[in-house]
Amino acid sequence: MITIIDYKSGNLRSISNSFKKIGSKAVITSNPEDIANANHLVLPGVGAFGTAMENIEPYKDLIYEHIDDGKPFLGICLGLQVLLSSSDETPGVKGLDIFKGHVEKIPEGRKIPHMGWNQLKQVKPCPILDGVDGKDFYFVHSYYAVLDDESNLSGICDYGVDLTASVSRDNVFATQFHPEKSGVPGLKILKNFVNLE
Repeated sequence: MITIIDYKSGNLRSISNSFKKIGSKAVITSNPEDIANANHLVLPGVGAFGTAMENIEPYKDLIYEHIDDGKPFLGICLGLQVLLSSSDETPGVKGLDIFKGHVEKIPEGRKIPHMGWNQLKQVKPCPILDGVDGKDFYFVHSYYAVLDDESNLSGICDYGVDLTASVSRDNVFATQFHPEKSGVPGLKILKNFVNLE
């Protein structure tokens, strides 16, 4: 079962519909028992880092347990950023700290937000990115992840500077772009995620 955490910070219906398009049933829930029993867990995210962390608070331990159990986890957009330690968007608020690093504002001199299509450049092997290197994906963000350990970086995009497009380590995956808004390549990523054991 694909379980999408409803913590009042995501575009949940379009993600659920995208899983349906690839023949996988996804449940949108805020029920802790459903989240605890998830095989594949998805953390979407739209909005501000601080608000998201406040809303995630009741589910933090469930997220950590899911990841510690080695089960597949996918963060999307803000759902990637909250996996880091902290963010310039809301100083003083701690992230989930699953990936050591900091979320910074996209450097000046570029249009903010970074909105629209950009090409993914895969920088290391990553099972959810199989078959999509060089494809275009849909981005909407003003902040981006800066990882302490670049071995966790799986994909970048060029926006005058290299921006983090995706991260991965073991069973944890996250994309700054929106797979559910990215057409066929986005559906391929979701299918790759579903196929993870």
